[in-house]
Amino acid sequence: MDFDLAPEQRMFRETVYRWAKEEVAPLCEDADLRGAFSPEIWGRLAGFGILGLPFPEEFGGSGADIVTCCLAGEALGHAGVDGGHLLAWGAHTYLCGHNILSFGTDEQKRKYLPRLASGEWIGCMGLTEPGSGSDAASLSTSARRTGSGYVLNGTKTFITNAPVSDVFVIFANVDKKLKHEGITAFIVEKGTPGLSTGRPFHKMGCRCSATSEVILEDCEVPAENVLGGEGMGWIIALSGVEWDRCTLLSPMLGCAMFNLDACARYANERRQFGRPIRSFQAISRRIADMKVFVEALRLAIYRVAWAKDKGRMLNPLQAAVSKVYAGDRGFEMASEAVQVFGGYGFMHEYPVERNFRDSKLAAIGGGTSDIMRMIVSRIMLMGFGV
Repeated sequence: MDFDLAPEQRMFRETVYRWAKEEVAPLCEDADLRGAFSPEIWGRLAGFGILGLPFPEEFGGSGADIVTCCLAGEALGHAGVDGGHLLAWGAHTYLCGHNILSFGTDEQKRKYLPRLASGEWIGCMGLTEPGSGSDAASLSTSARRTGSGYVLNGTKTFITNAPVSDVFVIFANVDKKLKHEGITAFIVEKGTPGLSTGRPFHKMGCRCSATSEVILEDCEVPAENVLGGEGMGWIIALSGVEWDRCTLLSPMLGCAMFNLDACARYANERRQFGRPIRSFQAISRRIADMKVFVEALRLAIYRVAWAKDKGRMLNPLQAAVSKVYAGDRGFEMASEAVQVFGGYGFMHEYPVERNFRDSKLAAIGGGTSDIMRMIVSRIMLMGFGV
């Protein structure tokens, strides 16, 4: 196995890092204080080509492979871009855009992907419901067939980008008796009668990602807006969620690297009892643990990304391992970063405070740590583990 990045990949990561540190990160503190999605930050991400990174050039993208997409997420987080806008990017590019790229018709790709790549339109994916989060197969949103298409009824919740979205990938059930085999994905455009969004939620972390309910009340969707074919929704959802467990974890790796750099600098500069706090064992141990976490998480994430680039589209064991490790241990390491800074770490002016709040979502969104452990244990106990 070759762990080396290609020279152009290293150069790409460094370019994204330097650009984001200068052009995006300085805008993030104010946006987080306001708890608001920033069109200016979004426009800069679009202008640099981040939003369409994995889309083919014919659709306005760069045709980047999955490892390169992870490098972009890592670089953005390392540069100090807030978790909210990184989450918005992931929901837009991967959960919405890449699902259309992977399962859409040629007409759907031509219609939606260029506008998503340019940032003209914002996308989201609506899977979670008030009564079905981890148990996604039990979703109650219905899709009733009509002569020209389908009528959707139901409510989605915790949908990233919903209040600002123009394109919604919505999952509904055409026949509840079929359970997950009846789940179908639909592309629904903003302005479609019967589609509305609730008030944006006020969140603990990732505050710059606009999140709300999506309400579907006799929402008529034409048959040509079915994504991937009737009954394919469950496969599409699994594919999208697996992106969530590699490309959407890479910004968290970057944020951990940001915290590590900040703590190392602070430990050299801060003095107590006449000497730098780096000389105290409690501080040096925390910094060592952060470095161990960064290296282990990097290997876990890029192993999944490498496997997907090789065409192994569903790798639930390794994806779940990466997710549970990033979620649980990542939150612990973000807490330790605050501890290194002491009272200053509790202040908003120091980004370790924001990263601490943002880090908690990794153990909840896209499959909780408890569900990830259940996936891992089931595979291992069935004798398929390594």
